[in-house]
Amino acid sequence: MRKVISLLLIAIVIGILTSGCKKKPGDPPVLPPLESIAIDFSNFETITKSADIILPKGVENSNWEFAALVAGYWRAVIFVTLAVPVYAFDHAIDQTPVYLDDKTWQWDYSVTYFTVTYKARLTGQIRTDDVQWKMYITREGAGGYNEFLWFDGTSNLDGKGGKWTLNHSALYQEPVLTIDWQGNGTAITKVKYTYVRTLNDARDADPFKNSSIEYGTQTGTYDSYYIINYYNGATFADMEVQWSSTDLFGRVKCLSCFSDDLWHCWDQNYINVSCD
Repeated sequence: MRKVISLLLIAIVIGILTSGCKKKPGDPPVLPPLESIAIDFSNFETITKSADIILPKGVENSNWEFAALVAGYWRAVIFVTLAVPVYAFDHAIDQTPVYLDDKTWQWDYSVTYFTVTYKARLTGQIRTDDVQWKMYITREGAGGYNEFLWFDGTSNLDGKGGKWTLNHSALYQEPVLTIDWQGNGTAITKVKYTYVRTLNDARDADPFKNSSIEYGTQTGTYDSYYIINYYNGATFADMEVQWSSTDLFGRVKCLSCFSDDLWHCWDQNYINVSCD
């Protein structure tokens, strides 16, 4: 009898010691900001701005319009092709993650986008030098599709930078964009999209491959900028855009468009003006 009691006591002590030695999961990784995946295009929304601008006869806003036209292509990639995963990621901040194992946390939730319900499953694994992120999306109902990895990436442990790779869609589960981003801990300072899709939907060579746009903030009068390499239908061209995020005036430079390497400016009403 004593032997049985002793064995039970030993088992209880081992159980207590074992449970006491289990490591607590700690805090979940901090989600990268939405701005790490979505460039600010608010000053170049052509439909809204065109409706707001009533130009007197003979007055032009072609400088701003050209910048908006090129930036609009990139805006369409995010807000049309990748609207669902970006929307789902934006809602992850409102969710409470659960701990799985191996330093991995999971955000599991549903969102409704234009009356369609999507299930999102985001995982974040804390590694030695970074956090690895994976976003899986499932579409429910008519036209639905099974869960697939829509984008993944990494972020620095200090939250000041990282990289995303976004796949095109459930139909074409292949990389379409890589995104490199940097921040200062409180705000994003630079985001660069690079278009990496090799074949288009028709399975022909995609002419836009390797085009890119970089958005960033800087000090000075023109506190925001784009550096763009784009396909103009015949060849690749480079352009720079700078503007004031508060007063909205700006300037654009593009050799292939203007046949010179000078700045071409617009004022706070998006009207062409001479550059000082």
